[in-house]
Amino acid sequence: MKYNIRGQRLEVTDALREYVEKKLSRLERYFEAPPQSDVSVTLSVTKGQQAIEVTIPLPGALLRAEEKREDMYASIDFVVDKLERQIRKHKTKINRNFREAGSARALFKEDFGNGQAVTTLARDEEDDLELVRTKRFNLKPMDVEEAILQMNLVGHNFYVFANTETKEVSVVYRRNDGKYGLIESAE
Repeated sequence: MKYNIRGQRLEVTDALREYVEKKLSRLERYFEAPPQSDVSVTLSVTKGQQAIEVTIPLPGALLRAEEKREDMYASIDFVVDKLERQIRKHKTKINRNFREAGSARALFKEDFGNGQAVTTLARDEEDDLELVRTKRFNLKPMDVEEAILQMNLVGHNFYVFANTETKEVSVVYRRNDGKYGLIESAE
């Protein structure tokens, strides 16, 4: 893996860079072949909290985790643990569902999935809605069960996808009771 490590309001020292690379290289054991994608790592300090955000784009999958602690080295340890748990948690579920050749299963020693689209709105001080981020993704056709697995994989509470059954854009989401919901177009 190639690492793109940057700091926000923080100087990335050689020792910090080496520690991040050493810890993230532990994830390579979960892949059949080391991924050739660039791993994006952002280290920052906000209000006394040392934060790290890691994004690993893969063909057909997106691994992402972030962690905030009082110590940057602890943040790094915890974010790597989160990424490992994501991989371990989903590889057995996905292995059951992706048996066909050429699927994302070939990426990992035992499997995987896709990405998601998000637009974030925030209220400013005058109570007007202000668009602060727009993301665009190609929606991979998939069934509802695969979309739920992908949502859990990226650690979000909703997931936008192209539904293979209805041929429409749909959204799965995690309900407060821990179960899942599906939003489809009424047309």
